[in-house]
Amino acid sequence: MKITDSLADHFRLSEPHKKALKKLGISTIVDLLYHFPTRYGDTAEIRPISGLIPGEEVVLYGEISKLKTKKSFRSKVAMAEGELTDNTGKIKIIWFHQAYLAKMLREGGFIRAQGKVSERNGALALLNPKIESIEKLPIGVGESLFGEAGKEGVLYPVYPESRGLSSNWIYHAIQRIFKSGVIDEIKDPIPPSILENYSLPNLRTSLIWIHAPQKQTDATAARKRFAFEEVFFIQLRKNRDRAIWQNHASFKIEKDFEDLKDFISRFPFPLTSAQAKSIKSILSDFRRRHPMSRLLEGDVGSGKTAVAAGAAFAVINSRPDGKDFGNLQVAYMVPTEILAEQHFESFIKYFAYTGIQIGLITGSGCKKFPSKVNPLGWTDISRSQLLKWVANGEIPILIGTHTLIQKTVKFKHLALVIIDEQHRFGTAQRQKFREKEGTIPHLLSMTATPIPRTLALTVYGDLDLSLLDELPAGRKTPITEVVLPQNRNSVYEKVRAEIKSGRQAFIICPRIDEPDPDKELAVLAKSVKEEAKKLKKDIFPEFEIEIMHSKMRPAEKDRIMNDFKDGKTDILVSTSVVEVGVNVPNATVIIIEGAERFGLAQLHQLRGRVLRSSYQPYCYVFAETKSKKSVERLRSLQKAKNGFELAEYDLAQRGAGELYGRKQWGLSDLGMEALRNIKMVEAARNEAQKIVEGDPELRKHPQLKERINADEKIHFE
Repeated sequence: MKITDSLADHFRLSEPHKKALKKLGISTIVDLLYHFPTRYGDTAEIRPISGLIPGEEVVLYGEISKLKTKKSFRSKVAMAEGELTDNTGKIKIIWFHQAYLAKMLREGGFIRAQGKVSERNGALALLNPKIESIEKLPIGVGESLFGEAGKEGVLYPVYPESRGLSSNWIYHAIQRIFKSGVIDEIKDPIPPSILENYSLPNLRTSLIWIHAPQKQTDATAARKRFAFEEVFFIQLRKNRDRAIWQNHASFKIEKDFEDLKDFISRFPFPLTSAQAKSIKSILSDFRRRHPMSRLLEGDVGSGKTAVAAGAAFAVINSRPDGKDFGNLQVAYMVPTEILAEQHFESFIKYFAYTGIQIGLITGSGCKKFPSKVNPLGWTDISRSQLLKWVANGEIPILIGTHTLIQKTVKFKHLALVIIDEQHRFGTAQRQKFREKEGTIPHLLSMTATPIPRTLALTVYGDLDLSLLDELPAGRKTPITEVVLPQNRNSVYEKVRAEIKSGRQAFIICPRIDEPDPDKELAVLAKSVKEEAKKLKKDIFPEFEIEIMHSKMRPAEKDRIMNDFKDGKTDILVSTSVVEVGVNVPNATVIIIEGAERFGLAQLHQLRGRVLRSSYQPYCYVFAETKSKKSVERLRSLQKAKNGFELAEYDLAQRGAGELYGRKQWGLSDLGMEALRNIKMVEAARNEAQKIVEGDPELRKHPQLKERINADEKIHFE
């Protein structure tokens, strides 16, 4: 057995096993070794058989006997049976779809069984329990019957499962891997000096301690080591990428803040000090010979687009290296067509007086500003014509969706790439811009998603960070109210008054359709379709109400959103599809139904939909929960000054996995939990920086290089 071997080479896998393993991302021996337990059961939970009650989760120790295999009477499902006995009584054990277990266990041997007590044919039984063969019984279990006592307090791992694959199967598979001796051959990728410096166990010890800990401190030490390992390798990869890119040539743009003063003076609002500082940092990066990589993190409504416009102005008013004619170009990529249209219109307002040509490219079509017929307006043009003008440099600014990275889109002198809501685009998509040109363009990424400092240091370790932590003058802080069921009607009256004064409202629901009441695990939450009907019939019959959700076609969503922007609709009932960037200045009220089902960061983003004007915004957070803890969490929306505070609060209270979902960031659950520990993140970052500073391409560290390359094959976004 080798760690790179496929599991199928050493284990008999049924079709349900294969599907479940694929869903969990497990295909090799090493994948399974890195599938860590989420928690541990303890022998402190041991129960005597005589005192069992149906429905409770228990851990039992005893002697297994009467083992046999058979098929169920009606469904003919293969099953195994046995009887577990301790000095207080006996209980039947039944395993459905796991008949092989009867052959694996030794008649008269000792086992540990964990599962839920059920009632079957008038007698108690354990159905599909997790089991483990043991040599001796723990102290306090059956001394009078079995004589010799064994170890006390052994922890039993509980693994993430999937349909067709139990925690029990995973446990036994990993024990078999341990017995093969394969872990003795695994090389530890972390240098011994780092392990020693932070008192971390080596890889072999950590694998044993995380899967078979004798005590809680073993499990904790192992989890700490693997959390450090994950963050360390992310940091190492980010720092290596940064070092490599800084060796490339980029466009040197010799502009300073004074050169932008006339342009900025025409903005409809004065810059905040945070915006001015961010623009100065960008201009400083431009003057260097290597490509800028900067993340602009700004709260909702903090004016990121204005900073982007300032950066774009500096670029398009610069000449290509060594030339006294032509101009450099800017590509501005956003995740949706609605946002692309919105930024196109914003940039027209910023650049209208300059005569600069601006293009828009999406899956639906292409536009260009200014139009020959109307110098203050735009015109539709063919895709081929737009691409021709971009390729010869006539259009300095091109705004679009992911269509910007298609092979047909070629620039003459692409000097700056701006990516909005950058977490929605992966590294591979950013890389495509860098591969399009011989000279590497500068990169400005932007996000309105509040990110805790530890997460920013980890997943954006290759980017410099600029924060916009102030709102532009005239923007008002939203009045946020957590509303319990008995107070709903009074809120509806406030909304009615706001709409009658000429404003509009969003109402957000967690579901699209009503839940199926016959489904046991159906999420019982308000749905867009039914709530819109109820609002129209019983509450707001006098207002125009529309619905929007993710299952609609893009063209339909665009029509509904444009009708809302144009004031044709008074109330838009939607799922969280409106979360990012949609700009409707006249909408000043948002109601969020089932708010306890959303993370604080998402609630904050939704609230941002009504922070687009100088009108007073209102956010009503409707809670269905009776939990004081959940209500208190929602009240933090009222207390926090900005999204950054909320992000840190959510991280502390619920963990980063709840905040964002680990898939979005490419981190495991263990890695996400590591983000609660700023000292660990900074230690991993410092060690990674030291290694890369002395060895940018990791030639002196072949094991580190090999591990990073292997990770990239698996995780490259």
